[in-house]
Amino acid sequence: MSVKQFSIEEVARHTKEGDIWIIVDAKVYDLSKFSEMHPGGLSVLLDEEIAGKDATDAFFSLHRHEVLDRPQYKRLQIGTVVGQEPQIFSRNAGELSKVPYAEPTYLTSGYHSPYYNEFAFRKFVEEVLVPDGQIHEDDGKKPEQKIFLEMAKYNVIAMRLGPGPHLKGRKLLGGVKPEEFDSFHDLIMAQELARVHSRAYIDGSGGGTYIGLPPIVNFAKPALRDRVLEDVFSGQKTICLAITEAFAGSDVGGLRCSSKRVSGGFIVTGTYKWITNGTFADYFTTGCRSEKGGLNALLIERGPGVETKPIKTSYSATAGTAYVTFNNVFVPEENLLGEENDGLHVILSNFNHERRVPSHISTTHYLIRWGMCCANIASQRLVVEECLKWVSQRKVFGKPLSSQAVIRSKLAAMISRVESAQSWLENVTYQMSHMKYKDQAVYLAGPIALLKKYTTEAAQDTARDAVQFHRTAPFDAVLGGAEDVLGDLGVRQALRKMPRDVRL
Repeated sequence: MSVKQFSIEEVARHTKEGDIWIIVDAKVYDLSKFSEMHPGGLSVLLDEEIAGKDATDAFFSLHRHEVLDRPQYKRLQIGTVVGQEPQIFSRNAGELSKVPYAEPTYLTSGYHSPYYNEFAFRKFVEEVLVPDGQIHEDDGKKPEQKIFLEMAKYNVIAMRLGPGPHLKGRKLLGGVKPEEFDSFHDLIMAQELARVHSRAYIDGSGGGTYIGLPPIVNFAKPALRDRVLEDVFSGQKTICLAITEAFAGSDVGGLRCSSKRVSGGFIVTGTYKWITNGTFADYFTTGCRSEKGGLNALLIERGPGVETKPIKTSYSATAGTAYVTFNNVFVPEENLLGEENDGLHVILSNFNHERRVPSHISTTHYLIRWGMCCANIASQRLVVEECLKWVSQRKVFGKPLSSQAVIRSKLAAMISRVESAQSWLENVTYQMSHMKYKDQAVYLAGPIALLKKYTTEAAQDTARDAVQFHRTAPFDAVLGGAEDVLGDLGVRQALRKMPRDVRL
């Protein structure tokens, strides 16, 4: 089907109410019927620099390019301009960004890295997860079942559990051999998942699995382990970790949920709060107080006596955060993980890929902290990319925002933070790939704790900087002039008033 073409002169004839055409990047749009719905009102579109004109600069000083790809706006296009070709294109799924510092150096043309081999995961994220994530970030519903099945098809669920024997014999996404899958593949997956732009959806599509399944892999009896792994890795069922209580919080040793020994198993009674994926999980890896005063680690299956209710949190309900109640639930003997009364060791070993680890909570969380660093740094990099795009297209006083020295200074700080954090992360990941697990807890728990501290503090600084020229909150800091611009104005005025005869 051929696209209709219009001359610039023909477009220029459509400049009145009920008949408004504009040009954006060589494409002609008829806004006649849309004008009443335009957020800025009709007067904006009737501006003498907009109606009937090439409004490309004006459009991009206010909007993202992705707006033009939305169906409700795409249908407003009626043709193209004779002799002109579009200059701006959306990045296709899986493609690398051309914006400086938008990609780590290992993905940037002309740079080299000793750490990475080729591993294609971005296209899967952007084609499969991003569309579903954008829907459910807003409606708060569980990710579609087809998403779990699609992840299972390429063994993404198993891969997100990290390197280990659970990958043996599986055909992995990107053609990676199971024995070659290492912490750098894990890092890439964690960072690419940030492109979903929804922390809640990332958690909802498996956050509970990656903390609830390791105890099954490492401590369950073979028959139970094989059954649960098949259910979860096939995408048919989900699992979560239920060990946080309203009373105990992070104090695993203070859990009150009880497990009473009965014939053939245990009776469990208690409640858990803030359980990721709990609203829809089929399996619950739990720690329960034993009659001897220790803990029993048990796998509880959804059934009679199991009740879950959603909890409102600061992020989307698509994560399935739940209040979980076990009311006299019978758990068979074969669902005991590890030894009876030794559940604390099972729970505290949970965040490692095998059981030979120190049983102390300050070190056993280092892998989950490492994963948080991966995601956090990737999110910061996306902010850098967004800001570099915005300051290049947003015009103030007839000049790009990037012409302001204070803006360039903030960008320099943002770039420096994300690049230094990425380098530190890669160094730590390299050590992880060459150390035994028992050595990682000794040598890396501390550095990873410091890395997480640095990355989260850097993220807060970057968010504050980005707000000054790209977002609307904190609102009062931006209204009437961004803080940094006003500060610069104040200092420049003070310097102009400096007496010439003053010296130190």
